[in-house]
Amino acid sequence: MKKDDLISDDFLKQFKTHEELSDFLKQIQKRGIEKMLEGELDGHLDYDKHQRSNGGNSRNGHSRKKIKTSFGESEIAVPRDREASFNPMIVPKRGNMVDGLENVIVSLYAKGMSNSDIEEQIREVYDFDVSTSTISRITEKISGDIVAWQNRPLEPVYLIVWMDGIVFKVRENSKVINKTIYIAVGLRRDGKKEVLGLWLGKNESAAFWMSVLTDIRARGTEDILITATDNLNGFTDTIKNVFPESKTQICVVHQIRNACRYVVWKDKKAFTADMKHIYNAPNQEAAKMALEDFAQKWNDKYSYAIKSWRDNWEELTVFYEFPLEIRKIIYTTNLIENLNGKIRKYTKNKLSFPTDDAVMKSVYLAVREATKKWTMPVRNWGIILNQFLTIYEKRVRL
Repeated sequence: MKKDDLISDDFLKQFKTHEELSDFLKQIQKRGIEKMLEGELDGHLDYDKHQRSNGGNSRNGHSRKKIKTSFGESEIAVPRDREASFNPMIVPKRGNMVDGLENVIVSLYAKGMSNSDIEEQIREVYDFDVSTSTISRITEKISGDIVAWQNRPLEPVYLIVWMDGIVFKVRENSKVINKTIYIAVGLRRDGKKEVLGLWLGKNESAAFWMSVLTDIRARGTEDILITATDNLNGFTDTIKNVFPESKTQICVVHQIRNACRYVVWKDKKAFTADMKHIYNAPNQEAAKMALEDFAQKWNDKYSYAIKSWRDNWEELTVFYEFPLEIRKIIYTTNLIENLNGKIRKYTKNKLSFPTDDAVMKSVYLAVREATKKWTMPVRNWGIILNQFLTIYEKRVRL
């Protein structure tokens, strides 16, 4: 064992209870905050403590202030200046809570807890009261973050953009109605995924997706190589109107679900097994032959399913134009559906939302939590990038 470890063990032994250790850490945090406040004032006045004033504004003692931190409530000494122009960042004027606890509150809200649940949780864990109105004020700050995030510039090129919608119940004019949050996720040229935005509208439609794509274009995106979508009527034409060179792949998993919708239970296992021969074929020609075999067997019973494959054939089989590594990430919208699943997990406690702002705020925070681990490129990125460069060299380097 290292010497430092022995010192650490001996140091910890002096605290007989968890409360003693917590009180010690609370004092350390209090002194740390006071030191940071003194440093902020040094920067504000442009001279250090114990130095002579430069003739302008100067120190003017301290005031006492109660603050709430993750270790509980503390009273700290806040330095003042004669002109009263000093507004510290770590504990702003008229604020009594440091960033750490505000982050805890926002994180709990993001995980779907109501204001009253958060109030109770803070009371139990930190042993002091934070009113629901204070919690509401803290989470309201997120609205400004959403506006800034939603209007931020985007990349000029995305290799793939997955698009989908997720439905929530929202109160409007004394009624609870279904509204859709439209979500777009882009694959950047560094191999990392990025949520491009959230848009709220009624009922998923190609017309609304037109406004989404127009917004993406207005924020700086000049080209999307491939789009992956569900099989919404008119979606492909909508994409072509805004990004004419983009290839559109309809999600095969959505197609399978739609085709199975009217299949009776006793046929489902054999029906889905036969469909696999279509989308697991090595190339488009083999897939077409598999579709014909599938139709010959099932058309008399389930002509709707066969027709849906034939009607969408061109967009369903775009993935065959690409190498296997790219195929795996474009023939389904699993990536965005996994994100939707996490959003549902964080918002499941909300049966309905009182306003449009409330649902946007909750979904934005859920997205922020769900994408914290999006720090690495997608799997096999080196191979995938080289494939994209081979197929679309000029467009990738735009």
